[in-house]
Amino acid sequence: MKILLLGATGRTGKLVLKRALADGFEVHCLARNSNRIKPQQKLTVIEGDANDIQDLQKALNGCDAIISVLNISRTSDFPWAPLKTPKTYLSDVMHKLTTIAQQESINKIVICSAWGVAETNKDLPFWFRWLIKYSNIGFAYKDHEKQEKILYSSELNWTIVRPVGLTNSSQKASIQESWNNQPKPNLLVSRDSVARYLINSITRTDLNHKTVVVS
Repeated sequence: MKILLLGATGRTGKLVLKRALADGFEVHCLARNSNRIKPQQKLTVIEGDANDIQDLQKALNGCDAIISVLNISRTSDFPWAPLKTPKTYLSDVMHKLTTIAQQESINKIVICSAWGVAETNKDLPFWFRWLIKYSNIGFAYKDHEKQEKILYSSELNWTIVRPVGLTNSSQKASIQESWNNQPKPNLLVSRDSVARYLINSITRTDLNHKTVVVS
């Protein structure tokens, strides 16, 4: 199976790429700077912008599935740091991506969203809801919700994964799936665990048209 991976140069995306190749998938990566991705077997890197429809078409050529770990990025982790990407970057890309994917009969699309998007906002601790409302973190949550709605209205087989707070821990742990806040999610999950879950979601038909919180 050949996967298009969007967001491969990010902290979670790098782990998704590493595990996808280790699991034997062929991977296409679309990145603005191809020099940031080390050449490897079964890896094709296309230099371009995910928000450019021609670049997306080129990157999707021959692919069976898509994993997106794109996000609205800031210049630092400080909640009020300026944005590096447009406020509607995720939804703009998803509009183009779903159009092309439906034309190309892509089998599956899996996206990494976030716990706290849409109806799960009420499940967050108060202090984090406050940050989303009053800091630049909120732009990502708003646009994740927009891109999710685009997927909901598409004819694709999709899975939306909403991880809780991400850590860089390398300690292996089983992942917990939560539906409608049951069971109540833990507050943290490792990026590596989420990377594994995203890859496994590609072939899990039981997750088609499902939105799941993972912790």
